[in-house]
Amino acid sequence: MPDEAAAARAAAEEESAFSHPTVDPDATSAYGTHPDQVIDFYAPRTAPDSPAPLVVVLHGGAWRARYDRRHITPFADYLARRGFAVANVEYRRGGEPLIPGQSTGDGDATPPAGRWPDTFDDVAAALDALPGLVREVLPQADPRRTVLTGHSAGGHLALWAAARHVLPPDAPWRTDRPAPLRGVVALAPIADFDVAEKLDVCGHASLQLLGGHDGFAERRPYADPVLLLPTGIATTLVQGRTDQVVPQAVAESYADAAAKAGEVAGLTLLEDVGHFPLIDPAADACAVVAEEIAQLAW
Repeated sequence: MPDEAAAARAAAEEESAFSHPTVDPDATSAYGTHPDQVIDFYAPRTAPDSPAPLVVVLHGGAWRARYDRRHITPFADYLARRGFAVANVEYRRGGEPLIPGQSTGDGDATPPAGRWPDTFDDVAAALDALPGLVREVLPQADPRRTVLTGHSAGGHLALWAAARHVLPPDAPWRTDRPAPLRGVVALAPIADFDVAEKLDVCGHASLQLLGGHDGFAERRPYADPVLLLPTGIATTLVQGRTDQVVPQAVAESYADAAAKAGEVAGLTLLEDVGHFPLIDPAADACAVVAEEIAQLAW
């Protein structure tokens, strides 16, 4: 496909994914005091005979502040309409001025991605608080059947959150046992920071997330999913072959690293699919994602 045509197709996919109205949650609960430390809850739209599996959603947007959880609410609602209970997690993202002398690696042309360590603090705190919040506000959910999913930068956070028990011993987010998850479904995840940087994914977002050049090498062992293997948790990556935002090579590198670590990470490659159809309720790819989640949840 010519580059011009591929770019036009990618733009159309993005426009479709962002064309859906925001869907208000059934309840919202705070897991901290910052305005971004909240979780939106969606009850299953069907009436199952037993509690519904819980899908925890971590949105993408290159860990940058201008992309919040609202853009993924149609996807959360889509899952709820398919019988899942859904928790849509917000977390602190980048966007504040750079520290003097700090380089993003991108000529400082875009707001910095993420906040170190705040972004990681929030995801860890949200997942730790989730069981109690679910009991309070979403009794239809069965937390024993929890699947973690995330898109793009959120896919990174999903893989990272499932690997907290294999973080370095001095990591503040480390847990003493694996998270009680049925599995992880990571959608076009930024799953290997080294490969992502070589491909300039999202304007060197992973470099910015770790604080620029000064922090990248030192912080990667605490933050990069490809260095946190094996996890012992069932993991599937869903990736569009024509993704121009997070190319297929990133997911493939993670799957290869998992195999070398003695773990099988499923990799579902979708033909003629780019970055955004994975979370677009109007796209066939979104139904594939829901099925991957269902295979782990039920």
